[in-house]
This record gives sequence, C-alpha cells and structure tokens, in this order.
Amino acid sequence: MAAETVFCRACGHNMSAQAEACPQCGHPTSTLPLAPASAGIVGAGGPPKSRVVAGVLGLLIGGFGVHKFYLGKVGLGIVYILFFWTFVPAIIGFIEGIIYLVQSDEEFSYKQGVTVQRS
Repeated sequence: MAAETVFCRACGHNMSAQAEACPQCGHPTSTLPLAPASAGIVGAGGPPKSRVVAGVLGLLIGGFGVHKFYLGKVGLGIVYILFFWTFVPAIIGFIEGIIYLVQSDEEFSYKQGVTVQRS
C-alpha cells in the first residue's frame, strides 16, 4: 500500500506523512501544520483562488490593484488605487502578474497565503 503524502507548509515540497523533517528544506514536521497532498494546496483559508486569474489581472489591470483585491489583500489594493496616477502600481502589477504566472501552485499558495484552485 502506498504511503500517505503531504505538502510541507514551509516550502510546499511533497513528502511522506511519516517523515520527521522535510527532505527539501529540513524543517521539522512536528511543528508544521501539514496539508494532505490529495486535498490540493491549502493556504490561509477562504475560497480557492486561481494563480492564472491573479496573473492575468495583474498584467492587464494591475495598476488599479484588482489582482490584490482578488487575492483578498484589500489594504494593498487601496494603496494601488491611491497611487494609480503615478503609473508605478501599473509597473509593479505587471511584474507581479508575470511572477504569478511563472510560479508553481505550491509556491503561489505559500507566498500569497491563499488556497489555490487546481486548474
């Protein structure tokens, strides 16, 4: 019978549920909440978010912070709106959109603190 696998909550690496430490990053599993690999990638909670949707929103209308509102980061979204006239948020949003699109789902979930919707 195959051993149950889980994701390390520190780095997102897929590992055995019986492992005492993550083979990728070395963090002990006893102090980390583990997410079952079969359950998808679990973040802080809330409805699942799509990495691709967040990336496209960042690329197209990131200057208004729409991608931040989509990810539940309302405070940052408001900052983007307040400074959209400088075009700095548009540049940052464009770069963030590219980053979101090239990240793995595990990395996106860990860095953004959201549950990722599997494509």
